[in-house]
Amino acid sequence: MKTSLSHLPPEKQEEIAMIKEIILANAPVEMIILFGSYSTGKWVEDCYVKEGVTYEYESDVDILVVTRKEKSAQNDWRWCGIEDKIRTRKRLTDTHIIAHGIGLFNEKIKDNYYFFVDILQEGTMLYDSGHYQLATPQPLSPKKRKKNAQNYFEHWSETARISYESFEFNFHKEYYNKAAFELHQVTESYYTTFLLVFTDYIPKTHDIKKLGNLASKIKAEMATIFPYSTEEEKRLFKLLRKAYVDARYDKNYVITKEELEYLAGRVKVLAVLTKELCEAEIAKYDRDQ
Repeated sequence: MKTSLSHLPPEKQEEIAMIKEIILANAPVEMIILFGSYSTGKWVEDCYVKEGVTYEYESDVDILVVTRKEKSAQNDWRWCGIEDKIRTRKRLTDTHIIAHGIGLFNEKIKDNYYFFVDILQEGTMLYDSGHYQLATPQPLSPKKRKKNAQNYFEHWSETARISYESFEFNFHKEYYNKAAFELHQVTESYYTTFLLVFTDYIPKTHDIKKLGNLASKIKAEMATIFPYSTEEEKRLFKLLRKAYVDARYDKNYVITKEELEYLAGRVKVLAVLTKELCEAEIAKYDRDQ
């Protein structure tokens, strides 16, 4: 694993160093690993004007925090608080933190889970306590990979289909808040399908923005599902993102028929693309045998 950020410009190196220090100041960790576009050097920072509208896009900083816990540390709410602290610091790029115990991390590396092995091979170690060693991936046959991927695809596609039926029922009954919750479940299920087929891994989160970010790092096409360039596009996606909790428990949450129709159209695009990409990935395992 790399340890140098020399491939990044000085200002980005300073940003990531500050992010590391914020994490170290707020939680006991064993390792801090940068992964994704900033580690590989494929990060994007773009700003352009089209038809009088200014569009901006910047890659997020992806961080894996490894803790002393033997299993998952992802449910620890402190990481959300740390992300918020980073977000409130001026000049710092949006940061997404995934946290896992050293036991689970090494177990997934050893079992050759794509997501974790990719971090091992492409990641950059920002901090290492020196208390633990990382495992070595063991070979996994194409036959076993295909079986796992096929099972994931069938199970989660069916889960998405059932949730969509529930969405349609509630939509036609004009129970729009309930419909929004079910549409969120459909979205989450398709992202889950995609991530499990491609990586054998899904983080413990219901945040469809985080799931979408992970998916788009694997296949760039997945970043096109929910446009996020204009304030209106951001507002509409936020309605869907917040539906998991607010559509059920916040009396101030309101979503209209027209807003649901737009979001359902985007989710249909997600369904088609997920099926297309997953089936192509599963077919690859036959050629590898």
